Amino acid sequence: KTRQEVLRIIIILIYSGRGLSFLTGVLDDCFCDIESIDVFNNFKIYPSIKKLTERDYFRYYRVNLKRPCPFWPDDGHCSIRDCHVEPCPESKIPVGIKSGNYNKYSQAANSVSGLSDCEQAKELGAINSTLSNQSKEAFADWARHDDAQDHFCELDDETSPDAEYVDLLLNPERYTGYKGPSAWRVWNSIYEENCFKPRSVYRPLNPLAPSRGESRFVCLCLEKRVFYRLISGLHSSINIHLCAEYLLDEGWGKPVWGPNIQEFRQRFDPAETKGEGTRRLKNLYFLYLIELRALSKVAPYFERAFVNLYTGNAQEDGATKELLLQVFNETKAFPMHFDEKSMFAGNKMEAKTLKEEFRLHFKNISRIMDCVGCSKCRLWGKLQTQGLGTALKILFSEKEIKNLPEHSPSKGFQLTRQEIVALLNGFGRLSTSIHQLHSFRSLLKQKR
Repeated sequence: KTRQEVLRIIIILIYSGRGLSFLTGVLDDCFCDIESIDVFNNFKIYPSIKKLTERDYFRYYRVNLKRPCPFWPDDGHCSIRDCHVEPCPESKIPVGIKSGNYNKYSQAANSVSGLSDCEQAKELGAINSTLSNQSKEAFADWARHDDAQDHFCELDDETSPDAEYVDLLLNPERYTGYKGPSAWRVWNSIYEENCFKPRSVYRPLNPLAPSRGESRFVCLCLEKRVFYRLISGLHSSINIHLCAEYLLDEGWGKPVWGPNIQEFRQRFDPAETKGEGTRRLKNLYFLYLIELRALSKVAPYFERAFVNLYTGNAQEDGATKELLLQVFNETKAFPMHFDEKSMFAGNKMEAKTLKEEFRLHFKNISRIMDCVGCSKCRLWGKLQTQGLGTALKILFSEKEIKNLPEHSPSKGFQLTRQEIVALLNGFGRLSTSIHQLHSFRSLLKQKR
């Protein structure tokens, strides 16, 4: 047997004697089983994606956490200490990132003489280090191009005075104490107003409570089922992070964070959720497959020699790109990818209308993230939502990616640095969730 098959058998044997034994088998709407994803993620992808998101290029994220909620009066920000986000002083931001925050990610884009940062942004965008006048014109055309129709998220204006750099490693996603009606209203708005579902499906205000009739989602077309499962999977992933990094003891100025088994069971145990926990976790795996597919599809964009992940440190940048390409090679080797070609494949006019509805629903969800009262929750909600939105943008741009010129940028498909950072960190969060499920299996077994 191949090494992959042996690992799969080992992990099945391990899991068969532990908790979460209900979480096995083939996922709906695709031909992949959970055990294969566990082996692939925990032994191959997770170690690499963890290292990658710790690199300078991916650890600094520029975000506006002060945008007002566009849907209801602001409740005011959470006053809990752990809700606070510590912005990163610009003096600590790598020079290549700090001067390249207008969609630029290569050296020449940050060394154009005689231009302010704003002027450089208008003129160039993302530039390589060997630009001809013709290439500069192509970049200028792209910088002026309005590609709003390709975006699945409401993007922050990085030039806003309220936008700040955040060091993601110093502001980890974990349980902050933010809960109750304010938090429930966010998720309730997402599910009730922005998810496709039959009117007869009821979802309670409290997302922790099991819903009635959710199995009737099978009557929805594939595209609408996929949309709901993506949101449910994102919700499940976030909840796993909060359960795994829970405030166990405030101590004497040294808080202790760790896994909370009871909180995990409350959200995912079939006995506690009347069977809904299994579906929630399967949707996490489904979302993982969607973003994994997007990474494998976008690899050619980054494999071009002129694309550099520029921070100003040549050695750091080279190592970061090498590690990124290793991750892409692993994703492309996965044998059971989700087939996105099955989506929007019917009548052309109906497919176009449905695709636009799909995009607008998701864009609205990204705006709801500005209604989250906890700053740290808002940070990670915005990042992971943008990561998923970028993945969808990639999956719906297959032709543009296939036609990318080898030695120059393309007006048909581009990614900003903000999208790149969100894409890889968002997938990193999903990979971490699946890895953390392995830890909860062990803890549940020990408790029994």
